[in-house]
Amino acid sequence: MLNNIEFLSNVPIFSDLDEETLQKIAKSGVIQNYKKNSVILSEEETGSALFVIAEGKVKISRSSGDDKEVILAILNESDFFGEMSLLDGMSRSATVTAIDDSKLFLIQRTEFLELLRKYPDVSVALLTELTKRLRASSMKIKALSLKDAEGKVATVLLQLADEVGKIRHGVVEIDHLPYQQELANMAGTSRETISRTLHSFAKKGLVELDGSRLRITDYEKFKEMFN
Repeated sequence: MLNNIEFLSNVPIFSDLDEETLQKIAKSGVIQNYKKNSVILSEEETGSALFVIAEGKVKISRSSGDDKEVILAILNESDFFGEMSLLDGMSRSATVTAIDDSKLFLIQRTEFLELLRKYPDVSVALLTELTKRLRASSMKIKALSLKDAEGKVATVLLQLADEVGKIRHGVVEIDHLPYQQELANMAGTSRETISRTLHSFAKKGLVELDGSRLRITDYEKFKEMFN
């Protein structure tokens, strides 16, 4: 059981529920800890639980035909995953790996489906979130298939800005930029292209690089240039 339901109230699909209901959800799930780089879910395995990130960060990835990793998304605290196989009963569609030491809240399939039946607001919020993810995926697929190398890298930076960035006065800061090889896996390009393009963006004043931290100096301008 979670001692503090504030965490659950920040999860998009639970945010409209009252305190009593959140307490019931907290009692119905369990917390599990995962070490950095440990595999949480494997592609093609049977799904039996919904996972909600209480602490830490994870990456969603698939293997390409030549066994290269393709990173689909990076999820942060209050994000959730694993819902697709709970809804359709099919196997997992991707592999999930802990980027940091992570604490996850698990709800088993039976409890989750009962939750959807009992609370229509959760079902509507889930549909809204799934639609948002589908729209974002469609836009990314289009961008990565049509754009040049610079556009592909910019698309990934915009994705990270939306997923884990912090915006203040028009500047978006990404505290822990993924390794260049991981960025390459997200953009469908090479590590050398990532390095060259990031430094090109920095020379143009579009971004600032500080170790593993990256700032998009004018987020709206950057988005307008590369969307």
